[in-house]
Amino acid sequence: MRINTGYNREGDYDHFVVSQPAPLLEWLLQNVKESRTKVKATLQGRGIKVDGKTVTQFDFALQPGMKVAVSKTKRNQQRFKSRYVKIVYEDRWLIVVEKQVGILSMAAGHKSLNVKSVLDDYFKQSRQKCTAHVVHRLDRDTSGLMVFAKDIDTEQAFEHDWHQIVYDRRYVAVLSGEVEQDEGTIENWLKDNKAYITYSSPVDPGGGKYAISHFHVLQRTTDHSLVEFRLETGRKNQIRVHAADMGHPVCGDNKYGNGDDPLHRLCLHAWLLCFTHPATGERLEFETPLPTAFKQLFKR
Repeated sequence: MRINTGYNREGDYDHFVVSQPAPLLEWLLQNVKESRTKVKATLQGRGIKVDGKTVTQFDFALQPGMKVAVSKTKRNQQRFKSRYVKIVYEDRWLIVVEKQVGILSMAAGHKSLNVKSVLDDYFKQSRQKCTAHVVHRLDRDTSGLMVFAKDIDTEQAFEHDWHQIVYDRRYVAVLSGEVEQDEGTIENWLKDNKAYITYSSPVDPGGGKYAISHFHVLQRTTDHSLVEFRLETGRKNQIRVHAADMGHPVCGDNKYGNGDDPLHRLCLHAWLLCFTHPATGERLEFETPLPTAFKQLFKR
């Protein structure tokens, strides 16, 4: 998984001053009270800075007087274990995770498995005085990238300025049937009916929300199409409804689909998330590989 960013919060680091020349990894093993595996993972995960610059070379030559900063949060991440959630990035203000299929974004009942609760437990175990604030959601059966705020100010910044902060969000989906157009745009109004099923309309039905999705076909067979969606708006079930509008619903979709379920899951994955950090102004870009099952379906 490629992450186009690094940690930049000084309070999240332990600081050291080098007294004797040594290769970086050797020096870390002597000075950081962690196992060799965790030290190497922190180094590979861009959690080490030398004189303010991120270094990943094991044999980087340290000289006396150099200042080494070792990320505390990166080490915490090595201790984090969950079959449903993977931490991709974390700093003082926010955390980016990759969610698996089968877990809600936030609680919907006292005992429901959800990402927010998993993160709150992690913050408690790692002695961080914060809780996870939901700023956007993925459906239970959608996998992929999500960002949570760690404080109310960051959450409010996302909520009030979402479309300016988040400058690119893309999903990949396996659609039923062969999509003939290579690319296109779907624009209409979305609204929930009394049964909370979202439906589309070419005109505002009254209280509807305008939705725009751009699509691009990546691969196709006579049975299925692998399609990337770029969202201009983020409405409830937007991609699922728009795919159904195309006549090619998302495979495995038991709400808007046609029964085509080759992978026994909702075939929708949030693979790209790009936003401007609301506290630092840094542009952060995250991407995650396509689910293996998606790729295998198009190798058959």
